Amino acid sequence: MDPGVCALELLGVFFSLVACLCSLLTTTSPQWLTLSTELLPSESFELGLWGTCVVQDIGITECRPYDSLLGLPPDIRLARILMCTTVAAGLIGLFFAVPGIYLVNSCRRTETFKAKRTLKMLGGIMCFVAGVLGLVPVSNVAHLTVLRFFDESVPSVVPRWEFGDALFFGWTAGCLHLVAGFLLVTSCLCLREETCPLHQTIPLNGARTRNSEHGRTEYV
Repeated sequence: MDPGVCALELLGVFFSLVACLCSLLTTTSPQWLTLSTELLPSESFELGLWGTCVVQDIGITECRPYDSLLGLPPDIRLARILMCTTVAAGLIGLFFAVPGIYLVNSCRRTETFKAKRTLKMLGGIMCFVAGVLGLVPVSNVAHLTVLRFFDESVPSVVPRWEFGDALFFGWTAGCLHLVAGFLLVTSCLCLREETCPLHQTIPLNGARTRNSEHGRTEYV
């Protein structure tokens, strides 16, 4: 096995794992958008996919979940659906990729490296899907936030929502998913056709026959 291919496999699985954690953090984080006003400098507001929070300077955070999915703004509703799909696709890709790497002994008798390559390829494709699905809602929310921030029809005294930390985690997760998919697919293309080593077993009948013949020889 080429050490370069092993390195690509391990890097792909590592980036896929980190991307899944970042996607999960992005989905559950309430800091998609933040807002602070001059009227209440001691409080700031945070908006996430599952609710809104009020953060006070003394460290107290009060969160309130949304009442219903259908009552959400279209961009938040779309972001919630796509981010949940992203987490699911990333986990599926990781579960496909791990058995397909060379260091994981998942071969069983007649299996060849073609099966491992197929698992790895499916894992890479699912990572690509997760990356695209994760970048779409984050970029859409960021785009709408920029448009609303610079909307001249809204008076300047009205507070504006700004980017939260979750958007940056979401961009990081999407890019890592794409990198993981590229590494896994590249390792599949560089993998040469081989067969998995089979474990040879010694038949018990042959061993007993040799032992019996050896015993007869000693008696003679």
